[in-house]
Amino acid sequence: MTHYGSLAKAVQITGTLLLYLRTRVGISISRAIGYYFESYIKKSCPPHESSPPTRPLEWGDINIIHTTDSHGWLLGHQKPSFPEPNYSGDLGDFSSFVSHMKEIAEKRDVDLLLIDSGDLHDGTGLTDGFPAGGVDAHDANEFFKQLPYDVLAIGNHELYIYANALDMYNNFAPRFNGRYLTSNVNITVADKHGKSVTVPIGSEPFREVQDAEVWFSHAPVFHAAHTVSRGRKVTSLGVLYDFTDNDHNTTVQKVEDMVKEAWMQFADAIKEEPDIFILVGHMPVARDNCEPSTPTHVTLTYLSREGPLVFNAVRAVHPHTPIIILGGHSHVRDCLQPDGRSMSLESGRYMETVGGCIHATCSGQARQQQESSTKNITFSGDIWIRIALPISSTPAERLELRHLHWKLAQEGSECSRQEIRPGLPIRDGPTGFHLSQPRSPYPSNNSLLTQFIENAVPVALAINNTRASIPSIAITNSGSQRFDIYAGPFTKNDQLTVSPFADAFLYIPELPLSVASQILPLLNNAGAENRRSLDEHEAELWGRGVVDHRYRRWMEEMDRRHSERRAAQNLTLGYVTQDSCPGIGDDIPHAPIPFNPVPDFIGSKTPDVSADTPIDLIFRAECENVHAADVQSYSPVLSNQAWGLYAQVAWN
Repeated sequence: MTHYGSLAKAVQITGTLLLYLRTRVGISISRAIGYYFESYIKKSCPPHESSPPTRPLEWGDINIIHTTDSHGWLLGHQKPSFPEPNYSGDLGDFSSFVSHMKEIAEKRDVDLLLIDSGDLHDGTGLTDGFPAGGVDAHDANEFFKQLPYDVLAIGNHELYIYANALDMYNNFAPRFNGRYLTSNVNITVADKHGKSVTVPIGSEPFREVQDAEVWFSHAPVFHAAHTVSRGRKVTSLGVLYDFTDNDHNTTVQKVEDMVKEAWMQFADAIKEEPDIFILVGHMPVARDNCEPSTPTHVTLTYLSREGPLVFNAVRAVHPHTPIIILGGHSHVRDCLQPDGRSMSLESGRYMETVGGCIHATCSGQARQQQESSTKNITFSGDIWIRIALPISSTPAERLELRHLHWKLAQEGSECSRQEIRPGLPIRDGPTGFHLSQPRSPYPSNNSLLTQFIENAVPVALAINNTRASIPSIAITNSGSQRFDIYAGPFTKNDQLTVSPFADAFLYIPELPLSVASQILPLLNNAGAENRRSLDEHEAELWGRGVVDHRYRRWMEEMDRRHSERRAAQNLTLGYVTQDSCPGIGDDIPHAPIPFNPVPDFIGSKTPDVSADTPIDLIFRAECENVHAADVQSYSPVLSNQAWGLYAQVAWN
């Protein structure tokens, strides 16, 4: 057995593991805000009645429906336990909703734009349940492409794997004809002569842009300039935050460098004044990624105390032109106004939320006078309750999309309107209880994190493993678990929804228990001397795409401010939005979901052996990071398989 010192060696190993343990992971003048729609549809499953609308929807001259961070949740939320029924509308419902809104806009003679801020990949069976040799989210994106999006931006989850990025370039971007904007994201591909060239992912793959009379940008992926149906001119930019974990042959230019180094191209994109600028970014619209109470420096809106980079660059050229910023990435609902003639909106995650923005203008000479003035502009956001109404009484009148069969993997899985089955049920799930994080305390029997690391991982890794009899401690990121498990059948879709990332389990052999048992506390910052290094690590993880800290702090703040609502018998659990815009942002009042803090890292139970007993230290990591001399592969089982294997054994 290799000899190790105790604390010193534990600290050294902790530093090594930090390299591995990471996850991809207003109404009228009084409310200048976007409104939030909940994806709620009255249908047979789940059998819950939706609440009535709180007030009528207002319309302006330019209206926007915004989505972001769908992560494959095209089937909606299907479980009967709250808050899931709040978000039970699926992509077909949403498409029907958009179609009807477009019809209303046409009758009102106003414009309605549909915009998305990225992250279509990684999150459910529809995206991650592809067969061997397939591409993540390719099939799911075929459905997403059927929606009439006007502008889209790329997300970081489109860039972790080159094959996914290439699929977006070859098969997704062309559908949107220069409107899939990747202003600071490029990909290296072979041109028609076989030579390697680096091009924006949103560009047409060496073919001419269609509808040039409408989309007249000569750099269509850097920006899109177009005239909408009522003759108003819109210029859009699509920007990704400073993401650092993109795959080879893809590049992400820092936003600051994009504005400075590519200034000639940027300036050319914004030189002609439109009626409105729309900045679509896969990045938060407000608040620091470390301290939500201090909105000073993050991504699109606050990279420094001096203000937003892209916003300021546009403002320097067009000081009074209306600007709408539509963000994403951190999975929260948020809103603020950088100035009196702009608004920024972030619209949640997982098809739980649809954001809306109404830009109220006048017409003719009055409009010209307003838009050339320095007075504040009214961004009117009202509330509408559902993503889709009971549209018709006959199936023939229902949207076609609702009747398509969604093929997933080689098992021939499919879904229909009433029942979604991406893979046959593995076993009946934990009937009668709900595994949650952070709704349930950690550790506890109802904690998803406890069940994962203490039960699911050990059971899965012991299968056909010659080292299963050797005592061990397993460690993983709490952020590797992306959703809850609800009582009822546990399906392949549930498996991939909870744990979508296909990462390996590695191990260091023959560590004395006295050393191995100190590593988890060190990882979780047991001691002020480690705070600086872990803060730096958190900042690094943010660059790599980890949003857990930001989302959890948002949930914690929500619970702290509004926990008294849970005493109200007429409120169901759900989001309670508190943002920087005046007024109420939610369409339906809810009681906040209980919040319990969870550690960054979680570990299995300590073996009941003596302190000097050699054990295996197991941890989850991405395969490409394997380089330390003592690190070996522990099992062919990947992290996204653990729940499925455990379900087959434990949930009968």
